[in-house]
Amino acid sequence: MQNGKRPISRCVRHRLFVASGVVSLALWLFMAAATVCTPLHAWLHGGTIPDNDNDCAIVAIAHGKVETVVCAAPAVVPVTGIEITPRIEISVYRPTTVFFPDGRGPPVSSSQS
Repeated sequence: MQNGKRPISRCVRHRLFVASGVVSLALWLFMAAATVCTPLHAWLHGGTIPDNDNDCAIVAIAHGKVETVVCAAPAVVPVTGIEITPRIEISVYRPTTVFFPDGRGPPVSSSQS
C-alpha cells in the first residue's frame, strides 16, 4: 500500500483503458455522424444552427481542423546486451631487501632528514 491507498490491479487498469477507448471512439463517431446529419447538428445546438458556427467542434471535424498532439517524450530503447571484454594484467613484484651487516643503516646521502 502506498500512502494508505491500495494500488489498482492490472485487470481493473486494463478495463479502464478499454472503457476510455470505447467512450472516445463512440464520441468521435457521434460527432462525425453530426457532420453528415444536419438535423443532428441542429439538435446539438438547441434547434437551429447559428450563422457564425466557426467555433463548433462538428464544423472543425467536417473541415479537418483537428490538431493532433505529438508526444515529446523520448522512446526508451532497451539494452539488448552488455559486452564485457576481459583484460589480463600481469604484474611482477620482486621485493628488494638489503641486509646490512652488524645493524648498520643506509648511507647518509640517501636518508631523509
